[in-house]
Amino acid sequence: MNKTLLSAVLAAALIVPPLARTAGAQSAPSAPSAPSAAAAIPAKKDTSNTSSGVAAMRERQKKCGAEWKEAKAAGKVEKGMTWPKYWSACNKRLKQADAKKS
Repeated sequence: MNKTLLSAVLAAALIVPPLARTAGAQSAPSAPSAPSAAAAIPAKKDTSNTSSGVAAMRERQKKCGAEWKEAKAAGKVEKGMTWPKYWSACNKRLKQADAKKS
């Protein structure tokens, strides 16, 4: 969101000449038009053909993310615990649980 907003502001700054230059100055040659902000936003990747391992990893990450948010909101996160550390431990735990099911 912030990158998109920044891109739009920069594009507008390039298109609209500064007021100091245009006040009393003769008309300057027109600048080339900048691409629209919508064209600068890359399309989302198609994830329909990902492998089952990648899909399982994404599912574990979503579960761990939900757990992390709940624990953090409830104040149950250990002091010094960060998301990467939590993700690592949670991912291992969920992988072991999946292995026991199989």
